[in-house]
Amino acid sequence: MPRTRAQFVLYDGFDPLDVIGPYEVLTAGSDLLHGTLEIELVTAEGPRTVTSGTPGIALTATGSLTPDRSGYVFLPGASGPAHDDTIPKLLAAFAGSAAAPLLQQCLDNPAMTVATNCGGSLALAMTGLIKGRSATTHVLGQESLAATGVNAVRARIVDDGDLVSAGGVTSGIDLGLYLLEREFGPRVARAIEDYFEHERRGTPWRDTGTELPIGA
Repeated sequence: MPRTRAQFVLYDGFDPLDVIGPYEVLTAGSDLLHGTLEIELVTAEGPRTVTSGTPGIALTATGSLTPDRSGYVFLPGASGPAHDDTIPKLLAAFAGSAAAPLLQQCLDNPAMTVATNCGGSLALAMTGLIKGRSATTHVLGQESLAATGVNAVRARIVDDGDLVSAGGVTSGIDLGLYLLEREFGPRVARAIEDYFEHERRGTPWRDTGTELPIGA
């Protein structure tokens, strides 16, 4: 079976649980599939230790974000005090960083799927790269996401083809399981779900099926 690459993009102030949740799920899936998944922590600038927005937690990126390969790119949200503007500032700083043009290349690459968790979709939306696309984010960011021109959907997982997004921070586990199912089938996802003693909730949203009346 060909190897699939998953790149987790770190930046200053990232939310560690946004990363660790899906990272561990995909790692367990890779173990089950005898190393089919190649998983790496990366930054736009290259290898470095990256301080998260949660005090005392940092992760070390071992590579650079490479948008010209196939696979998945994961973009986490940021963490910080909920009562001030720390998180919006961190997301805006990322959107204005060297990562933005690389993420544009990721979205332009037909062999690449960009996956976001929590505020990751907001960071991406602030670059203007997903205007007109469908995505979700943390409940507190839904209005801000819609204000960027994104079709903000109140769902735990939103599948818009090469853009898959998840809601609040714990949704990252569901995101990892959903992508395992999408890539390798329900048997693999179910096995890892049991292993983590986790029960997914909600219905993944896709822009398909019967149209409902406005307000339904």
